Amino acid sequence: MIYCVEDDKNIRDLVVYALNTGGLDAVGFPDAESFYKALAERKPVLVLLDIMLPGEDGLAILAKLKRDHETANIPVIMLTAKSSEYDKVQGLDQGADDYIAKPFGVMELMSRIKAVLRRSAPKDASNELKIGPLSLNREQHKVFAEDVEIQLTYKEFQLLNYLMENQGIALTRDKLLKAIWGYDYEGETRTVDVHIGTLRQKLGDAGQLIETVRGIGYRIGGEK
Repeated sequence: MIYCVEDDKNIRDLVVYALNTGGLDAVGFPDAESFYKALAERKPVLVLLDIMLPGEDGLAILAKLKRDHETANIPVIMLTAKSSEYDKVQGLDQGADDYIAKPFGVMELMSRIKAVLRRSAPKDASNELKIGPLSLNREQHKVFAEDVEIQLTYKEFQLLNYLMENQGIALTRDKLLKAIWGYDYEGETRTVDVHIGTLRQKLGDAGQLIETVRGIGYRIGGEK
């Protein structure tokens, strides 16, 4: 999930829409207060942070993020209408990973985000998860069951990835809903059941690895 903190609704909505349609989940916030509330619920993989915000400005938010050990490693790209060298240097000196001035093109923004995510990814993190006959490659965004490639939608891929990351752990429907569809998703837990059903069907025999935990939710793979 990418968080975009931008008080201009038109820009915020455009950025969130562009990221979502480009395969990157994003949520927008108009100010520090709403951003901090979401941050307490779920940590993003990256923050797009406008400098000029009502109340607490972007540089103050950046300083708080970098002081807290729980958020210090979250990459931040500063967004601002200002073009002065001082603002750029100040943001980078405080720990921002990149800087992009408005107005900016959507393609440029996407490219800069992907570059920052690549640079900030843990170097020792494996791109591949494997459980029995089932394997998932995050970098290639591919899933194989018995060496046969399975075509999944973006949400199905995210759901399977999350289950495999938490192998052997019983995950509630609410937890899955929040992790995959976002903390503010207004859908019902039935959404999870439907996606689990289609995921099992697409995976064939390997779909049996996804277990229903009665009264709780779902688990994959049994014991690690």
